[in-house]
Amino acid sequence: MTFGLFVAWCVALSWYDCCERRLPNWLTIPGAIVIVGAGTAIGQCRTVVVGALLLFGLYLVAHVLAPTSLGAGDVKAAIGLGGAAALASSQSWVVAAVLAPLITAVVGALLLRGRPVPHGPSMCAATVFGILWCT
Repeated sequence: MTFGLFVAWCVALSWYDCCERRLPNWLTIPGAIVIVGAGTAIGQCRTVVVGALLLFGLYLVAHVLAPTSLGAGDVKAAIGLGGAAALASSQSWVVAAVLAPLITAVVGALLLRGRPVPHGPSMCAATVFGILWCT
């Protein structure tokens, strides 16, 4: 997957999450499959799978512990986003993992004053930023 296609996928995820307040399977799952497939095709199967599973695991735990904090679509989107960030570098993965919740918290606290904030756009922005900044 080229970076341009990845950004287009992130824009689609973000737009849908902002408009519909959910991330549907028809957007999250194909993106994750393409990213894992691309990583495998370039000989980075372990890197992409580990990155995907680690971010997926973090989001799954957060969803189970506080289901209203983020949705199942965010958990599924974490597969593709975590894999893509890991393919870029381990630093990109860390930036994406740490920055996404911070962006959501800041937007919720400062701009939307406590109203619910879709987390998908923050996940996408943090991943794109991490990839650009750390590579």
